[in-house]
Amino acid sequence: MSKEKIKTAKQMERHLKGVANHRRIAILLLIAERDGIELESIASVLNANEKTIGEHTRRLSVAGLIDKRYRGKFVEHRLSPYGKIFVRFLKSFQNIQ
Repeated sequence: MSKEKIKTAKQMERHLKGVANHRRIAILLLIAERDGIELESIASVLNANEKTIGEHTRRLSVAGLIDKRYRGKFVEHRLSPYGKIFVRFLKSFQNIQ
């Protein structure tokens, strides 16, 4: 019998704070559509400054919602397992009428 690990309120807060911004929500949804997308492309698609997007992706990474893979001077962004859960939630929440 496997034991499920229950997250504490503090652990859940970290994830929720990570996603608590409209830009970060847009970034998560974009990464879900374009796995491995680079920072420059995220900034271009969202029509935002690269430094601003860089800070938002850093916060998403610290929150455990995205993973970064360094390829030379480029950084690919992917959803973490928790990021995938949040994207499913965001999409279901987005469609509530």
